[in-house]
Amino acid sequence: MTINVLIVDDEPLAREGIALRLQQEKDVNIIGECENGRDAIRSILSLKPDLVFLDIKMPKLNGFDVVNAVGSEYMPPVIFLTAYDEYAIEAFTAHAIDYLLKPIDNLRFKESLNHAREQILKNKISQRSEQLTQLLTQTQGLGHTHGPISASEPSSSYSHNERLVIRSNGHVYLLKSEDIYWVEAEGDYISVHTPEKSHLVRETMKNMELRLTDQGFQRVHRSSIVNLNYVRELVSLDNGDYQIILRDDTCVKLSRNYRDILYQKLNAV
Repeated sequence: MTINVLIVDDEPLAREGIALRLQQEKDVNIIGECENGRDAIRSILSLKPDLVFLDIKMPKLNGFDVVNAVGSEYMPPVIFLTAYDEYAIEAFTAHAIDYLLKPIDNLRFKESLNHAREQILKNKISQRSEQLTQLLTQTQGLGHTHGPISASEPSSSYSHNERLVIRSNGHVYLLKSEDIYWVEAEGDYISVHTPEKSHLVRETMKNMELRLTDQGFQRVHRSSIVNLNYVRELVSLDNGDYQIILRDDTCVKLSRNYRDILYQKLNAV
């Protein structure tokens, strides 16, 4: 595995120090250096490095600004560089693999790079699993078609007896509809909740709704989809809203926009 690295620091000597260390690593390929945040954003989006060494304190756009501008979907793993350890907590909330204090200790540099190797390998495995998921989706009876499934008609590709193929944390899970209690939106991801565990999946609620509606599921809130077979009761709240109680005592909020259709599905009208 070759790791393509981008170095971002407004100090030429700092960039040179990182580059000299990386040149001693046989599996590392330096694909670029940037001296400011704007160049960093352009280079990250165009070069798509596997790893970025990113200085925090730079003029105009700092390291955190770069991460926010690129966005979590496109930002590769980051090792922040800083002379100020008060940035440590903020660095990790920005999804950094690690941060290195200047002047950089050689042993800490090695440890940080090894940690990055492990994370990048996991990411590559995850990408391959996603490709496998797509292959399974096309070949495991998810449609009665013989080609790729159209994004405009995913719900017609599923029946009650077929399994839902999802990728989560480097694994491919084949779940039957009865394995899933409910689905919940979590930012750019969704959580698929089963009695055993929850699977964090990069998917939209709209697509998941299309995939699950024909299998006995119902959207009950902009951030929730429930398996109707596991709805135990509806509880009226003081403000006129309702909560859905599932068999495992999970409480799910019911939006008024979805209340009537849920009543119809549950034969509660």
